[in-house]
Amino acid sequence: MALDVQTREAPAKESFAALLDESLGVASSLEGTVVKGRVIAVENDAVLIDVGLKSEGRVPLKEFAAGGAQLDLRVGDTVEVFLERMEDKNGEAQLSREKARREEAWSQLDKSFQANERVTGVIFGRVKGGFTVDLSGAIAFLPGSQVDIRPVRDITPLLGSPQPFQILKMDRSRGNIVVSRRAVLEESRAEQRSELVASLKEGQILNGVVKNITDYGAFVDLGGVDGLLHVTDIAWRRINHPSEALNIGQTVKVQVIRFNPETQRISLGMKQLEADPWEGVELKYPAGARFRGRVTNITDYGAFVELEPGVEGLVHVSEMSWTKKNVHPGKIVSTSQEVEVMVLDVDPQKRRISLGLKQTLANPWEAFVEEHPVDSELEGEVRNITEFGLFIGLPGDIDGMVHLSDIDWNRPGEEAINNYHKGEVVRDKSRHQAASSRSFRGGYGQAEERRSSHRDNRRADRRRRRSHDRRRCAGLYPQVGAIPRSQRTAPGPFRRR
Repeated sequence: MALDVQTREAPAKESFAALLDESLGVASSLEGTVVKGRVIAVENDAVLIDVGLKSEGRVPLKEFAAGGAQLDLRVGDTVEVFLERMEDKNGEAQLSREKARREEAWSQLDKSFQANERVTGVIFGRVKGGFTVDLSGAIAFLPGSQVDIRPVRDITPLLGSPQPFQILKMDRSRGNIVVSRRAVLEESRAEQRSELVASLKEGQILNGVVKNITDYGAFVDLGGVDGLLHVTDIAWRRINHPSEALNIGQTVKVQVIRFNPETQRISLGMKQLEADPWEGVELKYPAGARFRGRVTNITDYGAFVELEPGVEGLVHVSEMSWTKKNVHPGKIVSTSQEVEVMVLDVDPQKRRISLGLKQTLANPWEAFVEEHPVDSELEGEVRNITEFGLFIGLPGDIDGMVHLSDIDWNRPGEEAINNYHKGEVVRDKSRHQAASSRSFRGGYGQAEERRSSHRDNRRADRRRRRSHDRRRCAGLYPQVGAIPRSQRTAPGPFRRR
């Protein structure tokens, strides 16, 4: 009897030990894997979960709201968690919801990476050099250069919203994933580009976004393809730099001016959508009429005056002043100055209007000729001294010239000119005036009294002798022009005395 009891108790102990060993073996094999559990309680900062072990485990509440997701967890819900250890120092199972999501995501991401498929993620944080992306539990790195095709100054609109990404690099052993949003956009852009280029034609009107601004124009994104908007095609008026009329990111309406399907170069224009101000310009601005305009640009050869937006005329440097010659236009007018001009000529085909500034002012030469006839004495200041004479400032901002031969009766001009200096006030006599050519010539010798009358008599005697010799020659050799050059001689009257 006692033997039978011992025999029955021995198998019972052996079966219990086997069951215990089996249970402990199964439990230990669960460590490092994803298991299912039931939510027992939701506390302030943790969730109590029963995974079928001898003790429950706590998971931080924030792990259920990773990536900015809305927390929706109730008692009794079944969740998947990662079993890190059977028992921690508090006697509870050590669980992790984040690692469970990561393990599940890694498996799915690995398949997508091998198949070169896009994945969906949420940008939720900023780190050095880029941003962090939640890929359904796996944390990936998004470089700043891979956010968009163009540099993005403000990424706030992209935070918290699902975005498509392309996996560039994946290393599960190091837990490293690098993704790109730009690759997805470029692929979509290539598809749009093909569709747009196939339907593009000259004269077509499109909407675009200013992508970049340079000194010679702006590049406009038409939705997959870029076109060049040259600075001369932005507006009919003069624009020195495209930034005066455009801003990066601005939406504009443009017209396709030229399109080369081979090089896929697109030339765009904005002013072509507006009325041409040069139509009927010869009727609006007839020759001889006066108008007021604004100086828009000054060059070495003249100044451009805007008569209306898009219509400019050139005031040549020769048409700026009656008296000022060889002067830079910038010393007569300034940029943005309002001036009155006269229309001299209009050429609608070449889009050119010739303007005059001096024609709106009184001609000082005409008044000078009336007030100072020839042989009248004048007083002026020496403005310049040159190798051929003096320049004297006269009334009406007119310059007169005294040639070397007219400075002094008694001394050579090269010697007499040394007695005069800039700024000196002198008197001279008007010898020659020409209002049409705007020239004046005077002489100091003519302004002085003739010092000796016998000098004049000597000159008169010399003139009479020369005239007498010419008459003698004509009487002796009336047909001198018919004598061959080799036979011609010069008797007495032709020889130098």
